[in-house]
Amino acid sequence: MSRRSTAEDLARSLPTTPYVAGHWQPDSPQHTFDVVDPVTERPLVTVTEADAATVDKAVTSARDALDDGEWARLDGAARGSLLLAFAQLIEDHAEDFADLESLDVGKPGIEVRVIDLPQTVGTFRYYAGWADKLTGQSIPTPGYQGRRTLSYTVRQPVGVVAAITPWNSPTMIGSWKIAPALAAGCAVVLKPPEDAPLTSLLLAQLAGEAGFPPGAFNVVSGRGATTGKTLVEHPGVDKISFTGSPETGRIVAAAAARTFRPTTLELGGKSPQIVFADADLDAAAAGVALGIFANQGEVCAAGSRILVARAIHDEFVDRLAAHAAKVVLGDPFDDGTTMGALVNAKQRDRVLDYIRIGRHEGARLVTGGGRPERRGYFVEPTLFAGASPGMTIAREEIFGPVGTIIAFDDDDQAVSIANDSSYALAATLWTTDLSRAHTVAARVRAGAVAVNGWSPLDARLPWGGSKLSGLGRELGWAGIEANTELKTITVVL
Repeated sequence: MSRRSTAEDLARSLPTTPYVAGHWQPDSPQHTFDVVDPVTERPLVTVTEADAATVDKAVTSARDALDDGEWARLDGAARGSLLLAFAQLIEDHAEDFADLESLDVGKPGIEVRVIDLPQTVGTFRYYAGWADKLTGQSIPTPGYQGRRTLSYTVRQPVGVVAAITPWNSPTMIGSWKIAPALAAGCAVVLKPPEDAPLTSLLLAQLAGEAGFPPGAFNVVSGRGATTGKTLVEHPGVDKISFTGSPETGRIVAAAAARTFRPTTLELGGKSPQIVFADADLDAAAAGVALGIFANQGEVCAAGSRILVARAIHDEFVDRLAAHAAKVVLGDPFDDGTTMGALVNAKQRDRVLDYIRIGRHEGARLVTGGGRPERRGYFVEPTLFAGASPGMTIAREEIFGPVGTIIAFDDDDQAVSIANDSSYALAATLWTTDLSRAHTVAARVRAGAVAVNGWSPLDARLPWGGSKLSGLGRELGWAGIEANTELKTITVVL
């Protein structure tokens, strides 16, 4: 049996109903949607959509777990042990997760095995270590009406967290939301992406095996306009963590603002990669190519604006085009495939539209620009040169394998072009000049700046951006802060 067949059998074996209060809910055939394989364009499974009553049951279950359930009675050490058990189960099922994500998203399995799964397991283990270390502090004061006082703070869970994940990396980004919330003692209601819900259903299955009490972790699959909307508007949700488009992010933020609920938003980017004349061009070309073409370019931090010093511009374009020529489009389960299909037909057509716009606006097509003659939502790795900062392809997030190359003359101009964007998520600098690296990193507006490496991720490092890239931070200690509230207690002695 082929690996693809094994993966398809696994997908069909998963429970596909909502997971609420530690149980899979009864099937409701009136509310279903198909999950489509982006490579074969065939439906994989039919998933039950969580309706309003089911979402309410999930939120109520989470609230009960927090108020008087077993989850509320567990101390930090016990929560940490559960997170460690969860991490081990995910690691034990790493091949299953990799196969399901290749089916769901269309990305090559090597990317999931090298990036997504190690990051997921590492994130759960990292936050397991924080679970019993959420301390407050004592604060000296002059006293109260002549009497001494003892004033101190405690850090408490923010409450019921609605976690809404995107389709490009649902397992990894899901861990960024789930792990810190559970470590902090919150209860989670996860709404996975409708295009790629399968790994989230496997997570629910493993959460039960790990021993999480009923209500601590719930999964409600469904479409954004139905299940997602109901979840973010539910009055029992205390905090929302959303990763997706700015357009949907505005809707989420507006719903949260009605009752002033804290919200973490990660809404994508148009990240610059700046290649200076002193860069190691071999390393830079390989790194820039990774930043454009990884996960078919469907990456929030995709380095799709490539700013190149004019002195090396032509040489670097040739090197980058050579890397693009080595990309092998194909089935993620085939040996040798280095780029899979885009997630759905809508996304493929969106990317092709941007390519047409780039040509119309006068950018020079260096390579790619079309779709192969085969089944599946594929787009060729594409590079434009001779672009200006004002072009649509240099300003709008394409979310596909399309890079736009812009020449610059000096450091000031590079920084000016980099900062002339509605987004501010990530940036990459390619240089061997240590002084330039630190100086330019401080000037570029982005939530995360990498030097001589594209977008290094680690659970210990905070992640997020500003402007249209979102609000707040995930990962690191910031992930704990985002899921807790400080309470001040003063005792008059």
